[in-house]
Amino acid sequence: MELIGNALFLPLTQNYASQEVRLGHVLSRMQQIPRLLDQAKAALVDADPIYVKVAGEENDGNIDLIQSDIKEQVTQLSGDQAVQLNARYEKLAPPAIAALKNFSQWLQQDLGKRPNPRSWRLGKEFYDAKFKYVMETDITPEQVLASAEAELKNVRAQMLEIALPLHVQMYPGSGGYSELAARERENKIIGEVLAKIAADHVQRDQLIEHVKQDLDGITRFIREKKIVGLSERENLKVISTPVFMRGTYSVAGFHQAPPLEPEAEAEYWVTPIDPKMAAERAESKLREYNNWVLKWLTIHEALPGHYIQFEHANSVEPKERRLLRSVLGNGAYIEGWAEYIAQVMMESGFGDRDPRFLLSMKKIRLRVLANAILDVRMHTMNMTDDEALDLMMNSAFQTRAEAEGKLQRAKLTSTQLPTYYVGINEWWELRHKYEEAKGKDFNLMEFHNQALDQGPLPVPVLEKILLGRSGK
Repeated sequence: MELIGNALFLPLTQNYASQEVRLGHVLSRMQQIPRLLDQAKAALVDADPIYVKVAGEENDGNIDLIQSDIKEQVTQLSGDQAVQLNARYEKLAPPAIAALKNFSQWLQQDLGKRPNPRSWRLGKEFYDAKFKYVMETDITPEQVLASAEAELKNVRAQMLEIALPLHVQMYPGSGGYSELAARERENKIIGEVLAKIAADHVQRDQLIEHVKQDLDGITRFIREKKIVGLSERENLKVISTPVFMRGTYSVAGFHQAPPLEPEAEAEYWVTPIDPKMAAERAESKLREYNNWVLKWLTIHEALPGHYIQFEHANSVEPKERRLLRSVLGNGAYIEGWAEYIAQVMMESGFGDRDPRFLLSMKKIRLRVLANAILDVRMHTMNMTDDEALDLMMNSAFQTRAEAEGKLQRAKLTSTQLPTYYVGINEWWELRHKYEEAKGKDFNLMEFHNQALDQGPLPVPVLEKILLGRSGK
């Protein structure tokens, strides 16, 4: 369903032609929806229930896109072309919507009831093969799992060290829970401090505005500390995540400007709280993405994370190389950069070394570790839903809303979740090697610019390029 949604949504937001021309393209694509869905029915033989569920949810987003965004843009036009486009919309929208509704019904009553010989679990053979192609490195799932599980224990110990003085301030007279067993005490102290930190969050209708305000402060800090070269295009726009993409991007995401149209709009998607979401679940989500974690989120998705990353990549020359590296972009490089640079920002003093921010960043590190662990274990070791939720909630301190969203994502996007952990480790290893090679001539901003200017290559390939340039 994302195929349909993207086909309709992108011409609405990318200014490659006049609005009238772009809406004409949208309506032409809308006209083909019934044919596409008939072909999909003929091609689909069976599907796991999780795919049926999410496809139905995203299909609702496609219907909403036609009934709201597209209709709104068409009706705002004026002149002769507006009359023609309105007439086309009124003719094409009803059969497109009817086909989408019919397809959702077919998903539930036909495809969803067919015997499904396969599971969303890839199994070890297929997972190992896909893992190698996704990471483009020699590291194995077993190595990632062992490393992540060992580091998870170490990060929790670091969090306890940060949390203890905060706990004394926040919960005077608690006594430090010395009577509890070690892990129970660790969970109690860290959990209570994180609960206080989580209470500092925006209201459910203020999420996007708060993110925009954070962007200003982050941009100033990057310039002041000379972290990385910023884009001269200034083409970033913060918008609500398209409804048809919220099955995967339940919190936020980034959509780059097209590599052959680098001046076009780049979008930082922030998923608003659904007005129909129950108050308890909305509160859970807002607590997970409290004001401290929102800073990390904007660093990761926008500046100096994915937005700056792809702005550098969209300047690669010649264009053929730029396009190829974009299409075949390495996931560990991409996600690893966003995690690595967030840690660089923290170590450079962003957040004024406030222990609440430091503890929140350690919690994000736990999330990276849990991502890798649950993906490997769920797809190759039959980890159950309850075991996955226990890992995320009781070992990584995630709220239930966050954990349930990640559980669904793990089932849908095998081998994607470990790219964060593999990638951040590769970036730090590259940084240390480059720094050692440069010695006293090492310049942080120069290193970042040099690395990003190559586009999203596998980090081991990038290492050969950069270390060659550094004279080693």
